[in-house]
Amino acid sequence: MPKGKVQKIVDGDTFITSTGKRVRLANVNAPEKGRRGAPQARKDLREVISRKQVNIDVVAHDPYGRAVANVKVGKKSVNKAMRSKGWK
Repeated sequence: MPKGKVQKIVDGDTFITSTGKRVRLANVNAPEKGRRGAPQARKDLREVISRKQVNIDVVAHDPYGRAVANVKVGKKSVNKAMRSKGWK
C-alpha cells in the first residue's frame, strides 16, 4: 500500500499528494467546487487528512486520470469518516 503526504485538498473527495498524485476517495461522493455543500465537504476532508501521511490503496483509475482509492490515516479509514459525515 503506497503512502503519501497530503499536499492539497481539491474538494470533498479529492486530494493531491506531495508527489503530485491526484487521489479520489472510493465510494465517497461529495459536491464539486461551485456546487451547494462543496465548501463544507472540503472542510470536512481537510479536518481528516490535511498535511497528514496517508496510506493509499488504489482500486481503480477514473476517466480524469485520478487514482480511486481507499485511504487511511494510521488505522482510520478516511473513506468511512467522510461517509459518516454524510458524503455518500
